[in-house]
Amino acid sequence: MYKFISRKILELHSKQAPVTGIGLFRILYGLITLQEIAFLLYFNHLIFDPIPYIDVEFPMIPFFLCLWAVVAVFVTIGYRYQFAATCNYIIWIIFVNFTPMQRDFDGGFDLFMIGAGFFLLFMPGDRAFSIDSLRRKLSTPFTHYSTYPRPTVSTLAYILPIAICLGFLYFDSAIHKMFAEHWRNGLGTWLPATQPYYVSAIDMSCLLNNKALQNFLGYTILVFQFTFIFFFTRRQLRVVYLLIGLGLHLGITLSFNIYPFGLGMLSFYTLLIPFKWWRCIGQLVTAKKPSLTVFYDQLCPLCNRTVLILNHFDIFSRIDFKSAQEYAAQYPALACINNETLLTDLYALDDQNRIYSGVDTYARIFIKMGYLLPIGVILRIPGIHQLALKKYRSIADTRNRIPCTSDCLVPQVLPDNTLYHQFFENAASLRPNAFSRKLTKLLLALLILQLNSSIHYGLIYRLSTDRSQNPISQASNAVLMVSQTFLGITPHALYLHDHFAGYDHILAITYTDQNGAEHWLPFVNEEGRLLAPNWGRVHSMWANIAVTPNIDNKRLHKFIMKVTAFWGQKIGLNLDKVVFNIKLKKISAPSYWVYDQLQKNLSSSWTTIGSAKWADNRISYDLPDNINQL
Repeated sequence: MYKFISRKILELHSKQAPVTGIGLFRILYGLITLQEIAFLLYFNHLIFDPIPYIDVEFPMIPFFLCLWAVVAVFVTIGYRYQFAATCNYIIWIIFVNFTPMQRDFDGGFDLFMIGAGFFLLFMPGDRAFSIDSLRRKLSTPFTHYSTYPRPTVSTLAYILPIAICLGFLYFDSAIHKMFAEHWRNGLGTWLPATQPYYVSAIDMSCLLNNKALQNFLGYTILVFQFTFIFFFTRRQLRVVYLLIGLGLHLGITLSFNIYPFGLGMLSFYTLLIPFKWWRCIGQLVTAKKPSLTVFYDQLCPLCNRTVLILNHFDIFSRIDFKSAQEYAAQYPALACINNETLLTDLYALDDQNRIYSGVDTYARIFIKMGYLLPIGVILRIPGIHQLALKKYRSIADTRNRIPCTSDCLVPQVLPDNTLYHQFFENAASLRPNAFSRKLTKLLLALLILQLNSSIHYGLIYRLSTDRSQNPISQASNAVLMVSQTFLGITPHALYLHDHFAGYDHILAITYTDQNGAEHWLPFVNEEGRLLAPNWGRVHSMWANIAVTPNIDNKRLHKFIMKVTAFWGQKIGLNLDKVVFNIKLKKISAPSYWVYDQLQKNLSSSWTTIGSAKWADNRISYDLPDNINQL
């Protein structure tokens, strides 16, 4: 096995692939991180305060979240990529392990994002759609953009993250699913989609009421997850796994209220898209010929840098930049402009021989780029156009022109300090066999860490009665703690029988105002759905920790306190002057198919089982001692 993996690594490393998919993956990862930071900022007091708005234990949390947002923006745009990716990885670990995020508000994808962030450290994420790639070009401004070759990377940069972050996850999840009766019955997708707490606002009843379809989906997912790690690299099956995976996680994103997990998994599928597709997409979206030709002063550093910047963002290749000194004489339409005047501005010529100069050239460039059209339109608005023209003239008329020798036109090799370049390119090219052996050992170590989790929690934990005193079990837990913290390796036993067995009741909160009128708190609605934006990790807090098949009153009291204090403040309630009513409704979570089960659960009636009352920043409860028996 060792020799096979080592040989396969050398084979894959020798194959080059477009870097497009990795660039898009970096952008999606950064955007998903940004939306989660925005979510944390909105629910800052609910998640981090011991008592929301009343006992604020971490007043600097918003500041650090904003710093994290800056780092996430850097990751998204690919600016100082290695530094930003490292900071983002460390911040995920700190927030997950040193705040209530993981203990009480597990979003279901924090550890997945940590694992993905770890691999981003070693991926060439700065070589496509990034500011870093532009910075490298700007360091040699007299090198024309057309002389830079299209960047390529080793296929290992695609295969390894998919195999470990998706392949290992799927196989581990499939092991756990085999112990769940509803999964064995082919109802793995059906059961959670019939539970009010878990569904999104989209009504999927027409799909849920088709038993044959649900069985097909359930068994297809089992086969998909068991076989993914073994066959996803095969060219004939790659598209099959791509389409099934996209359908699976798009379905999760749309039908469940754990959309961050669905989006995180979807982002990885940019790495599974066949390389040939990227080349075909590139040919499809790029212009067959430029629709605008721009002439610039080749001896002006500012003009050269401007051209490099504009070309970098011309992703559809609709603009052609040419040296006025070399090419202007070849265009009869420019004959009316003398050579001296031609070098004072950026001039442009469109496909209808219309001439533009100065600010009008920039406006036309943005319009022709397509996706930047709004900027071009804004530049043409009276008033804004005059201000832009004044600023343009102050810069253009004071720029410096320097002579350029033949040496400055030769592309220069710029230093690359990324971990990918140091390990996968430098080290691999100098000593390929040593590189292959080291990487094989690392992969085997990761495999052992994953097997420790899968075997211990997927098999031994479920089959053994003595789980805590065994020294091997204790050692396994210690290893898992380390691998979970830094690599995101964790059991993926999501929504199984041990979660839904006995899940026959759900709770909601209303409040009675001073006039005796009852209102629903904007948390759980009359149907039992968790309302947006109470999804993701807030959903996990209420549906997986506060309300379970065996409700713990201490935990329930804690989260009733948090929810009422947070939403009471959000909607402007005087907590001392309202009474919060705790309501219960009976639902069913069968492991066999039942027609229209979702609507039955949504339409069942509520019963008021108790209340909660605030007075002088303290809350008191009037609830039954054992809600589970109601």
